[in-house]
Amino acid sequence: MIGGVELAQLSEGQHSPTQITWRAVLLGTLLIPVNIYWLTIVEIKYNSLDGSSLPLFVQPVFLLFALVLINHVLKRLRPNIALTQVELLIIYMMVAVSSTTGGWDSFQNLFGSIGHPFWFATIENEWEDLFFRYLPDWLMVSDKKSLQDFYKGESTFYTLYHFYTWARPLAFWGLFFLVLMFMMLCINTIIRKRWAEEEKLAYPVIQLPLGLSENGGVRLLKNRMMWIGFGIAAAIGVINGIHFLYPLIPGIPYIKATPIWPGIFSDHPWTVIAWIRVYLYPFGIGLAFFLPIELLLSCWFFFAIRMIERVIGAATGAWHFPQLNEQSYGAWIAIFCTAIWVTRRHLIEVSKKVVRIDSTLDDSDEPMPYRWAVFGIIGSIIFIGIFTSAAGMAVWVAAFFFGFYFILAVAITRVRAEVGTPHELLFVSPQLIMTTVFGTRRINSASLTIIALFAWFNRGYRSHPMPNQIEAFKIANTTGMRYRGFLGAMLIAAVVGIVASFWANLDMTFRDGVVTQARGAQYASSWRSFGLLRGWLLNPSDADTAGTYYAIGGAAVSFFIMFMRMRFLWWPFHPAGYALATSYAMDYFWSVCLVTWVLKSIILRYGGLRMHRRVAPLFLGLILGDYVIGSLWTIIGMTFGIQTYKIFI
Repeated sequence: MIGGVELAQLSEGQHSPTQITWRAVLLGTLLIPVNIYWLTIVEIKYNSLDGSSLPLFVQPVFLLFALVLINHVLKRLRPNIALTQVELLIIYMMVAVSSTTGGWDSFQNLFGSIGHPFWFATIENEWEDLFFRYLPDWLMVSDKKSLQDFYKGESTFYTLYHFYTWARPLAFWGLFFLVLMFMMLCINTIIRKRWAEEEKLAYPVIQLPLGLSENGGVRLLKNRMMWIGFGIAAAIGVINGIHFLYPLIPGIPYIKATPIWPGIFSDHPWTVIAWIRVYLYPFGIGLAFFLPIELLLSCWFFFAIRMIERVIGAATGAWHFPQLNEQSYGAWIAIFCTAIWVTRRHLIEVSKKVVRIDSTLDDSDEPMPYRWAVFGIIGSIIFIGIFTSAAGMAVWVAAFFFGFYFILAVAITRVRAEVGTPHELLFVSPQLIMTTVFGTRRINSASLTIIALFAWFNRGYRSHPMPNQIEAFKIANTTGMRYRGFLGAMLIAAVVGIVASFWANLDMTFRDGVVTQARGAQYASSWRSFGLLRGWLLNPSDADTAGTYYAIGGAAVSFFIMFMRMRFLWWPFHPAGYALATSYAMDYFWSVCLVTWVLKSIILRYGGLRMHRRVAPLFLGLILGDYVIGSLWTIIGMTFGIQTYKIFI
C-alpha cells in the first residue's frame, strides 16, 4: 500500500483552509438528486453501469472530475471563487454517502419487496395463505391499482392517490434506514481514531478522490503519467463501446467475461467450474494496484482453492462438500473478531470515557464525544427493538439478526479500510446464517416473514453505508476538516439521499414500469427472498449441523491465516483474501488480482519503492479514464434511450 499512502501523505500537509463552507454543503446537496436519479436510471432501466456495486462509486468520481475541470478554469479566470480541496471533497463525500441509499443493495431492492407479495401472489404459490397475515400493513403497499401502475408503468407517481399510498410505508422505512446509518456513524466515531491514526490503515479507496482534489484539482491533472493511464482506459472504453453498438467493428477482448480456454471444462467433474471467466477491467487493475501485494496473492490463490474444492466435491459426490457459503460465514465473523481484538485497548479507553473514569483518550476533536456516540448506539438499538417488535419479529430473533448484521458491517468496514476490495457477499447474510445455525423450525412464522422482508438491505452489501462513512472520516482526517461540521454534512447527505432515492425510483418506475426494464432489479431479489420464505414455512428445517461445522472451519482457517501473518513476516497470505474468495465478488475480480499481482511484484522487485511511487498516477489514470468513459456512455444511452456499453460485469 505504499503508493496509496504516499498520495494521502501529500494531501495531509494541506490543512488550510479546513472550514467546511455552506457553499460546499449546498452544492453537495444540489448534486445528490442528480447523482441518485442518474444512478437509478442507468442501473435499473438501462442496465448500463453498475456504479454502486464497486468500492469506489463511479458517478461521484465522475462528478468530482467534472467539478475539478470547472474549478481549473475558475482558478485561471476567477481564482477568488474557485473551490478548495476541502470544498471539493465535502461535495464528493456527500454525493458518495448518498449513493449508499440509492445503490444496488439498498432502496432499489426495497421497492420490489414492499409490494412484491401482493402483486405476485397466486393460488399456486400460496403466499396469501402462508404469510400475508404476518406482513405489517404500515410497511407494505397492498393497493392493487397503485401496484399495477408501479409494475406496468405508463403512469405517473405525481398524483395524491399514489402519494398517499406510498408515503406511510416509505416514511417508516426511511426512518428505519436513517437510524441504521446513524448507528453506523456512532460506531465509526468510536473506532475511527484507532484504525486511522494508531493502526494507520491504508484506506486505498480514497486515494483517487484525494489525488484528484489536491490543490483544488490541479496537481494530478498536470501529471503526464496519469494521462497515459487515462488514455489507455479511455481508448479501451471507446473501442469496446462502439463494438457494443456495432458488433461488426472489432472490440478489445478479455476486458469483460471472456471464457478461459473454451471447451476445456466440458467433462465431469470439471463442468462445475465451466463458468469461469477472465476479466481485465482497467479500473479494476487501477484499484488493485493500491492493494497490499499479499492480499492480491491471497485473492486469486484462494479463488483457485475454491474451484479445486468444487471439483473435488463434484468428483466424490459429497453432498455437503465444500459448502462455500458456510465457510464464508465463518471467515467474515472471524474478521470481525480480529478487528475487535486489535481494537480492544482503544475500546476499553472509550468505555472509561463513557463512565467518566480517568482516561488518556481525547475525544474533543472527534465527530461526536464518545459518550454521545455510545448513547447514540443504545438509542438506535432501542429504536430497532421497537420497530422490529411492532413489525412482529420476536425479540431474540431481532437480537441475533441485527447482531449478525452489524458483525458483517464492521467486518466489511475493516476490510475496506485495510485493503479496499469489492465485497459482494451475495450468499452471506443474517437470514442465511440464522437458518443455518438455528434452523427454521425454531423461528416462529411471523419472525421468518420479517426476516424475508428485511432481505432488501441484506442482499449483497455492495453499497453498504458503513465503509463509505469511515472512508469519509479518513478523508476529513487527512485534510484537517473540522469533524463537527463534517458530521452535519454527512447527516444532511443521508436524509437528502433517502428522499432522492424514493423520488427517483417512483418517478422512473411509474413511468417505465418494472417488468419491462432491462433486468427487473427491483423485484429479482424479492422473488428469491419470498420464495425462500415459502420454503421455510412449508418445510420447516432443523439446524444445519454440517453447515455450522463448515462455518466454524471457515473461522478457524481465517484465524490461522491471521495468526501466521502476525507471527511470521514471510507468511504470504491475508485472511481477507480467503473471506473474499469464498464469496461472489471474486468471481469477476480474480483475474484482475492475478495480473496486478504479477505487475506489482515486477515493479517492486526491479524498480523498488521509487518506481512504485512513479507509476502510481498511471494506475489512478486507469481508474479515472474507465470511470469517465463509462459515465459518458451512460449519458449517451440516456440521451438516445438505448442501452450502451458498461465498463463492469
